[in-house]
Amino acid sequence: MLYSPLLRFGFAIGALAGHSRAAPAHTNDDLTDTPLPIVVWHGLGDQFNSDGMKSIEELAEAINPGTFVHIISLNGDPNQDRSATFTGNVTDQISKVCEELAKHPILSTAPAIDAIGISQGGQFLRGYVERCNWPQVRSLVTFGSQHNGIVKFKACGQTDWLCKGAMALLRFNVWSNFVQSRLVPAQYYRDPSTQGDYDNYLENSNFLADINNERELKNNKYKANLGSLTNFVMWMFEDDTLVVPKETSWFEEVNGTESIPLRARPLYQEDWLGLRGLDRNGGLHFKTAPGDHLQNMEELLNQTITDYFGPWKRSFDKNQEVEDDIWEMEDL
Repeated sequence: MLYSPLLRFGFAIGALAGHSRAAPAHTNDDLTDTPLPIVVWHGLGDQFNSDGMKSIEELAEAINPGTFVHIISLNGDPNQDRSATFTGNVTDQISKVCEELAKHPILSTAPAIDAIGISQGGQFLRGYVERCNWPQVRSLVTFGSQHNGIVKFKACGQTDWLCKGAMALLRFNVWSNFVQSRLVPAQYYRDPSTQGDYDNYLENSNFLADINNERELKNNKYKANLGSLTNFVMWMFEDDTLVVPKETSWFEEVNGTESIPLRARPLYQEDWLGLRGLDRNGGLHFKTAPGDHLQNMEELLNQTITDYFGPWKRSFDKNQEVEDDIWEMEDL
């Protein structure tokens, strides 16, 4: 299960461009002192009212007093919210989140929001930014997310009947419309091992092939919206055994023994998603964390909230971070 390591620490798994709406008016004091709201999308097997989600709220308040934290829920019933992490149509789920955030009385009137995506919640929040981004996101931070997909489905726990029931859908063809519209992890499954496998993905993927702009017809809105972020921070766990391949957290292409870093891929070089432009502006951050999937989250969240969240008018020291990230990539 993708959430069990986080439970040990009390944390369960969980565009400025392209919009014609004017941002709400705020006083200078509000913009200088008031921390932006934080939106959190939890991961596979979690629910909106878990102890882990409550811990994130408490940590945000401790670091930046007055921070409003909104935990995304796909159903008001906690059990149904957890079920929606396994079964459902991700495109429909993101559309629902777009509608709810746009009409939220606090989020929709803030000058911007910051966002945390836990595991699969990371690529779903990225989908929100690309497709909607109102309210607009300033800093998007993802932890162990599957931005370039997965090539392996993780086995369920012995007594996790919800997981087992959902994964039973895999007895059908993973690329069938039946599975692609129902099994959440299948919608970010991506196997580039052969051209035939990759072609099946491009033709049938309900979610990932679209938000990665991998199809021949590119969506310029996705590029504009994602490129409008101030910070896009991607945490990869060095010993991640639950996400295969772990390098997917950095958009890295892994095919057998060959690994191609993001900056060497057409996705970056041709700037399908605005990542190259964001990188040049000092806003793309590659971060590594020791341990397995979602370990040491309290420390990582503390660092993240301190470095990338807070008041709207806060400044970010980008130049040194960009230089460090480039050296890290070159050393891989």
